[in-house]
Amino acid sequence: MKLFPIVLIALIAEIAVWIGVAQFISGWYVFFWFIIAFFIGLNMMRGSAAAIMPQMQQMKMTGQMNGDIAANGNISKLIAGFLLMIPGLISDVLALLLLIPAVQRLFRNLFMRMIARRQQAMMEKMMGGMMGNMGGGAAGQNPFEDLMRQMQNQQQGGGRYQDSNVIDGEAHEVEPDRKQISMKDVNPKQ
Repeated sequence: MKLFPIVLIALIAEIAVWIGVAQFISGWYVFFWFIIAFFIGLNMMRGSAAAIMPQMQQMKMTGQMNGDIAANGNISKLIAGFLLMIPGLISDVLALLLLIPAVQRLFRNLFMRMIARRQQAMMEKMMGGMMGNMGGGAAGQNPFEDLMRQMQNQQQGGGRYQDSNVIDGEAHEVEPDRKQISMKDVNPKQ
């Protein structure tokens, strides 16, 4: 719900800038710039998306983040192309700022931190919230420490876990009672 007021303010600012620029130069020039910027942005998005998609598919399959995704600036070019496609002068200025190499490095670092946080949240969700909560909730503790301790106890304890949560036993098949001939009845000499 916080996004709606931001979008509304941005829309009003874009319209105000359109009108202000159209007062100094012809409104037709602004209109033609929007059309040209749309096609420039479309070509930028196509080129950067073609370079990003194989890396994103590999990241999806392996589940590991690849540092090359944002290293060559394709993410910032993709977003700059999208901003150029939006009709507005403020979005075009933001798109041009994203094409500056120093801003691209800043954006790349921000993107990598965001992806790392998202990957960490996904790992915590997959582990059932155990990351950081095992062993009394100490932060930074290894989530597999309990499992490793059980495996060490198994090696030392002769093949059985020494943990109270593990029940070790044997199963026997139980057959219904049937009439059996006792040994006394068969062998009367005694």
